[in-house]
Amino acid sequence: MANQQVPKVSLGFFPTPIHRLNRLSDQLGINLYLKRDDFTGPNLFGGNKIRKLEYLLGDAMNRGADTVITFGATQSNHAMETAVAARKLGLATILYLETITPNDQQDDRGNILIDKILGATIHYVSMVDRTESEADEVAMQAALKEKARLEADGHTVYIIPVGGATPIGSAGFVMGFKELTEQLPDVTIDAVVHGSGTGGTAAGLIAGAKAFGRTDHPTKILSMNVSPKPVAHYQKVVDLANAALAYLGMDNQVTLADTHFDQSYYGEGYEIPSEAGSAAIRLLARTEGILTDPVYTGKAFAGLLNYVKSGKIKPHSNVVFWHTGGISALFAEHQMVGQIY
Repeated sequence: MANQQVPKVSLGFFPTPIHRLNRLSDQLGINLYLKRDDFTGPNLFGGNKIRKLEYLLGDAMNRGADTVITFGATQSNHAMETAVAARKLGLATILYLETITPNDQQDDRGNILIDKILGATIHYVSMVDRTESEADEVAMQAALKEKARLEADGHTVYIIPVGGATPIGSAGFVMGFKELTEQLPDVTIDAVVHGSGTGGTAAGLIAGAKAFGRTDHPTKILSMNVSPKPVAHYQKVVDLANAALAYLGMDNQVTLADTHFDQSYYGEGYEIPSEAGSAAIRLLARTEGILTDPVYTGKAFAGLLNYVKSGKIKPHSNVVFWHTGGISALFAEHQMVGQIY
């Protein structure tokens, strides 16, 4: 039983819808359902991070925070959704954004435009001559200095790591899996497919499947990586999943055997479009009228399609594709969007 005493705020519209994709199901020979976390709200550009932020900002409010600092790439969905959620709660937002794809200096696009409309304070962290881990460290050190300065002036600052990948954040997706099972009580879910970046969503779904899924027919969580990850990353996801369960007062345990990560579909790298991802975007749009994005959901859906084609997902399987949002990336810089029509 989940601990109902953990701090939480209401930010989105839950439960998010789920529906069968009839035309694609017939075309692929499976029962394909779409879980619509692109509809989390509170505006048209919602996404999966709102689930995490209900718990993360619940903790922040419980600690008396008036300012939130977080991190991401220039077109980060997590950073944008944090700014949205913080404004809904009356909190100031400071974003440290790594220029993986350099932002358009002449025309604010995608999430950068939304961040600026929201009035978030933005600090760009250059990726020139830096690895991603080096840029992460530069951003964190700058954020800690900013936190110290603000707290010396009487503010209370809450730092959220990139992607909201903490036990508190992942708790949102533990409960998200419970929501899914309640929406499909008569369906044996063979697999849930989603795009994975920092691993926080994967950790929550894997933990949720362990806590609320069927023991006689466990649901596989198929996590399609959108960037390269070292082998050590997967143990970190397991640790994160178990910490999220503990945070919610559950005694279930996740192991590496419960994880199913695949690094075959991110193409040349994060925020670099792939031919397979672009083809998947077109297929879903032109078959069901549903939009996905070139960074996360398009590449993850390409993975799903290949799993069906290769037989890794068997005919007549019941499969849920978890739409994590990110549609604003369709309006980002061209080198991130690619050729999608």
